[in-house]
Amino acid sequence: MADPLPVNPAGEGMARIAFLLLALFAEMERIFTAERAEHAPSAAKANGRHVGRPVAHPAEKIDYARLLQEQGDSLGRIAAKTGIPKAALHHYLSAERRDGSRPGR
Repeated sequence: MADPLPVNPAGEGMARIAFLLLALFAEMERIFTAERAEHAPSAAKANGRHVGRPVAHPAEKIDYARLLQEQGDSLGRIAAKTGIPKAALHHYLSAERRDGSRPGR
């Protein structure tokens, strides 16, 4: 179709009905898209797929950082040895103390 269809919703009745139907379909599509997007993370988790950002640092490095902390090293020294920034180390190591979980896994 080279020429666009002239749609004047203020004019005749059939054009107005066609315009309203197109608007209704567009609204339904927006609603269905939002519903799919809302349910996508739970469906991915149910299928065993990881949801969210990938882990920035390997679990082995975080375990090594924990070991160094238990041996009494400072965060600065641990950061220098592992290559993990101090802010990330603080997050990984303090989260474990708060709730017993191990971030980075």
